[in-house]
Amino acid sequence: MALFVARHRHAPERCPAQDPYLGAMLLNHLSRPNVGQYGMQIKGEAVVRGEHTVYLIVEAGDEGRLREFMQPLEMVGSLDIYPASTCARVIASGGCTSAMPASELVPALDPEEACQQAIEAGLVVHRAHPLNCETSIPALLGGVVMPNAHFYIRNHFHIPRLDPDAFRLTVGGLVERPLSLSLRDLHNMRSQALFVTLECAGNGRALFERPIAGEKWNLGAVSTAEWTGVPLVEVLDRAGVRTGAQEVLFRGADGGTLAGHPDAIRFERSLQLDHARDAVLAYAMNGEPLPMQHGYPLRLVVPSWYAVASVKWLTEIELIDRPFAGHFQADKYWYESERDGGDVVREPVTLQRVRALITEPAPHQELGCGELAVRGVAWSGAAPIARVEVHVGIGGWREARLVSERKRHSWQWWELITRLQEPGAVTLRARATDLAGRTQPERSDWYRLGYGNNAVHQVQIRVV
Repeated sequence: MALFVARHRHAPERCPAQDPYLGAMLLNHLSRPNVGQYGMQIKGEAVVRGEHTVYLIVEAGDEGRLREFMQPLEMVGSLDIYPASTCARVIASGGCTSAMPASELVPALDPEEACQQAIEAGLVVHRAHPLNCETSIPALLGGVVMPNAHFYIRNHFHIPRLDPDAFRLTVGGLVERPLSLSLRDLHNMRSQALFVTLECAGNGRALFERPIAGEKWNLGAVSTAEWTGVPLVEVLDRAGVRTGAQEVLFRGADGGTLAGHPDAIRFERSLQLDHARDAVLAYAMNGEPLPMQHGYPLRLVVPSWYAVASVKWLTEIELIDRPFAGHFQADKYWYESERDGGDVVREPVTLQRVRALITEPAPHQELGCGELAVRGVAWSGAAPIARVEVHVGIGGWREARLVSERKRHSWQWWELITRLQEPGAVTLRARATDLAGRTQPERSDWYRLGYGNNAVHQVQIRVV
């Protein structure tokens, strides 16, 4: 179905509304049920106030079919039909006159459809294509898990549209028994469910003092879900890992061309064999099949690591005898900083850094004097949260109450009940410490690629 804008104009003396019978006939002709019988859909309509001009936004198979349907309007005036697009499609394609980029490797979800779904779910869109959206902070309030529609989205390429009936997960390389597993095979294996918080390594990139290229994430590139699937060790044990294997390479179906790479590449990441053993091959998210934008029909979930390790649309696993040197392993996802003397220090992005986030009250919210509830979430890849401290105004740090039991791989809710005595601007700050003894810094080190910003979170409110 294509989108069109139809514009009808008529002279004042020929206005159909002056003839109640002709007006009623046109209303019935343009009614949603009647339009549907012609295989079309009216998405919107408007009459310009004070003029004799009508605009219709219509989905139709082709312009000829639409023009034939609109003949009654031509009986009383002019009719102009324009091929149209949506704002989401224009932004995703990169311009009002640009063609939509095509997927280079596999069938893919229409970028317009993916972007529109994200907008309707209330996500904050940073890029329409490849689609990158964060969860709004108000949406973080209150739940153990994030509903699937509100879970943040991070992509590097098109979103693959894979056929579940034809899907196969291949396991090869340094294994005794190469495998080709269908979804049915995976569902018949021992399953495991884990609550895991996934966070983009660039979460907070927009808050670095010196601007950094890349997605301008605020603080909503983090969400928690219950992931259900097959423990990776089940598959590795079935395949039989051969002596000499050092790393497990995970290859997604998503891919495309990048600057500096003459050929299309796939999204690939590896883990050392010992680090990979806690991972899950997930086929369900919060009790439902994986949504397409989150890796359907199969993805890797690596607890406690930044989400780049959790490869989506997983189709291949390969055991290798050397450190992997692909683009998303060797060129991206490193902490890079320059020391005195000009030396560049590099450290790979691995475990999530400890962080507390204030979710309530909202920034710049106006509140009355009296009791104040400060609430939020905290998480760390190194260990469960030991404590969260909150600083209110000019007072000292006070320890918040941890809500429910400590969690190893997912966020921890916390709250502090205090009082506001005087009107004026108040700054709230929160910092977390995990059981490994790691505490959030007042200010994060600056890194060239903008990863790992876990500086103390602060929110300003006004007491009235």
